[in-house]
Amino acid sequence: MKYKIGIIGLGVMGQNLALNMERNGFPVAGFDLDRKKTEAFLTGEAAGKQIITLDSIPAMIEVLEKPRRILMMVPAGKPVDVAIQQIKPHLEQGDILIDGGNSFFMDTERRAIELEAEGLNFVGAGVSGGEEGAKWGPAIMPGGQYKAWEALAPIFYAIAAKADDGQPCVEYMGPRGAGHYVKMVHNGIEYGDMQLIGEVYDILHRGLDLTNQELHEIFYHWNQGVLKSYLIEITADIFNKIDPETGTHVVDLILDEAQQKGTGKWTSQNALDLGAPIPTIHAALVGRTISALKSDRVIASQVIRGPKPRFTGEKERFIGAAENALFASKIISYAQGMGLLQLASKEYDYNLNLSEIAKIWRAGCIIRASLLTEIMAAYQKEPALQNLMLDVYFRQAIETRQDDLRYVIKTAIDMGISTPALSGSLAYFDAYRSERLPANLTQAQRDYFGAHTYRRIDREGTFHTQWLEEE
Repeated sequence: MKYKIGIIGLGVMGQNLALNMERNGFPVAGFDLDRKKTEAFLTGEAAGKQIITLDSIPAMIEVLEKPRRILMMVPAGKPVDVAIQQIKPHLEQGDILIDGGNSFFMDTERRAIELEAEGLNFVGAGVSGGEEGAKWGPAIMPGGQYKAWEALAPIFYAIAAKADDGQPCVEYMGPRGAGHYVKMVHNGIEYGDMQLIGEVYDILHRGLDLTNQELHEIFYHWNQGVLKSYLIEITADIFNKIDPETGTHVVDLILDEAQQKGTGKWTSQNALDLGAPIPTIHAALVGRTISALKSDRVIASQVIRGPKPRFTGEKERFIGAAENALFASKIISYAQGMGLLQLASKEYDYNLNLSEIAKIWRAGCIIRASLLTEIMAAYQKEPALQNLMLDVYFRQAIETRQDDLRYVIKTAIDMGISTPALSGSLAYFDAYRSERLPANLTQAQRDYFGAHTYRRIDREGTFHTQWLEEE
């Protein structure tokens, strides 16, 4: 028999995607350099299923249906280029190579152009949802030639997560690196979400001295309302987990040093290149970077004085304000991410559909949240919406919660608790709604020391002032 798709790289993600595809009626042929890994897979979860593994790439390609569909699940960077070079000599025109890893979108751009010139199709498919998502339904963000998408669509529609309305969480994103770009921004928004939640946790835990049980109950309650999302759900679960060896909550045993794989940094760097303001995501990157300075912080905590966290207000009132602050800042963070997608769509000629992107993020992926249904509706109603905060629903949602956001941030400041993402969200909101900003003074300074010129508000043209009077 001929197999519908080949998978190169049978690590956890590759294996789970293979199981997902086979379960949905698409027999899989696989290859991995680690033969022990493939044997364990074949005698384990793949036993009795229409999944085979081959000893070489040519042997795997030989058993695939044409046009051949080959999904590479290998680490980003050089390993992808190596895999392509190994596969390419055995392909025919029209065959489809798919990179399902977290590749940098500009690498995908380069590979897509090079392979298309050789008559091959290349799809950069962002896959979100982790191990469980890969097995039971991820969100998938494919970009590449549209004809390649059409050949993959039946498989991707079948294996993708399904939203509450039954719609699969996958759609064609656009040409070349569009899919990996959207996945990159997804991860950037994810960084922001996690930092915002972490800051609220810090305020409630250190500031209000709430126990893990109380935090579990609060986050569980929040997940029943407007904050309903995967990240809020798992946060509630985390506060409930006890280490069986010590009897201590696991969260209290974890070193406060957050790591990162690079996709959030790529988002931040690209936003700077495009001139897109995303302060919440920037703050999340800074938060993780500072957390890595653990030994420095231990020393500093013993010698640098500052206020000690001590809350004296009404706890229940503050907890309600924290919920509103988190929701408002989450909206603002999403507005930044969607704004970045709009700018990138023009810059790279991706023609991104923001409503479709919000639609496929509603299930399967890490940032899935009930909020995304409203985001999808906002861009369906007005595809050219300049900023998510200008939509009536989201504008009112922030306006009615901004006092609580300000209250929470001011309280954190008084207690000496760092809130870079919450503060960054509020700063973005206040700057965006300001008709006039102090950039006039900045431009005057630039003209003073560097003759960089400026524009005026009372006439057209470019101007320069001789700031120092000649003697």
